[in-house]
Amino acid sequence: MSAAGVPIAPSAFTFPSDANISMLFTHLPLNDRPAAAAEAGFDAVEVWWPFPTPTPSAREIGRFEAALRAAGTRLVSINLHEGDPHRGDRGRISWPHATDAVRANAEIVLDIAEATECRLVNALYGNRLPELDPTVQRDVALDNIAHLAQRAGPRGITVVLETLNRFDSPAFPLIRLENTIRLLHEARERAGLDNIALLFDVYHLHRSGSDLVEQIRLAADRIAHVQLADDPGRGRPGSGAIDFPAVLEALHDVGYRGYLGLEYIPEPDSPGGRPLLNDLLRKETA
Repeated sequence: MSAAGVPIAPSAFTFPSDANISMLFTHLPLNDRPAAAAEAGFDAVEVWWPFPTPTPSAREIGRFEAALRAAGTRLVSINLHEGDPHRGDRGRISWPHATDAVRANAEIVLDIAEATECRLVNALYGNRLPELDPTVQRDVALDNIAHLAQRAGPRGITVVLETLNRFDSPAFPLIRLENTIRLLHEARERAGLDNIALLFDVYHLHRSGSDLVEQIRLAADRIAHVQLADDPGRGRPGSGAIDFPAVLEALHDVGYRGYLGLEYIPEPDSPGGRPLLNDLLRKETA
């Protein structure tokens, strides 16, 4: 039997890892990426919103779900439609004019998650809108998060909230983990449910100058998912300055046992741009 994981040290424990197919294997069409991830040793993947529109056709959705099944890869996490990332959009749940579209997209996301046994949906907050009072956007976001959590709860799905960094996303309000935690608890209170948690992105928090071990201890059992990339450059873990052994040990110490999503900019090792993953995989046979 073989398993893919990110090692802390020789003979130490490993976490299960998944490949973010919105950043890895991008030289391939979307529906070929699950098979490429499986070939590289992964039994799980995650994805940003994978379609060009917020309301794709049933045929598009069916092909994506079929690609996951054919590859034997579990879908760990999927994002709500985030807007147009090429224009710098970072989600829409706090935009009053987008509420109807957000909720329509959310129903499709939840259907995909249920069909693929995915248990995490990432709801990016959205950039500040300069014409609006920030408290208006926050109230809209809380309503949309609560609505999503209420729709997701009966399906066993958790909504996750993510902290980004001010350098890559200067208009994004959630650039401190403490603020995201406050939003999380307000959203839980408004929803009357606790299926709202944190997506802990190691790259974004380190880029913001945070002490990652302290941040993990602060977040503790609120963490439902972790994503990895190194800093600077958002490259593969081990290519930059982040102390990953300390990070993974801290995660283990607070009781995290979930997936580590590999969400980094790959280094090409072929003309097609296939990512270098070998140093992130630990093969075990029994």
